[in-house]
Amino acid sequence: MVLESPFLYGGKKIYAIIEIGGKQYKVAPKQTIEVERLDVPEGDIVELDKVLFIGEDKNTLIGDPVIKGAKVVATSLGETKGEKVIVFRYKSKVRYRSKRGHRQTYTKILVNEIVKGKGE
Repeated sequence: MVLESPFLYGGKKIYAIIEIGGKQYKVAPKQTIEVERLDVPEGDIVELDKVLFIGEDKNTLIGDPVIKGAKVVATSLGETKGEKVIVFRYKSKVRYRSKRGHRQTYTKILVNEIVKGKGE
């Protein structure tokens, strides 16, 4: 079994920090991540333009708050459900108990490439 580093891409180490759905993710090319549900069919290409940071071997770009022109190109791999979360409400002395489960829907995306913008 050969272990491949997710940060190797064309001989260079490159990664980006992006924002999707109010959360920040550190991504690299050829990496698969689960993000909040996106309204994108399976197999379609998604361009994520809220790139906050791009790190490379010797060159880094920092956004203010985002890097202009930079984007992360990814492919949607469909929707999945997360683990079940149990919501249990209880009040003592009044015999009140409520138990409910919830499974969040996520979209799996495969990062294809990181496109650098102008970057000051």
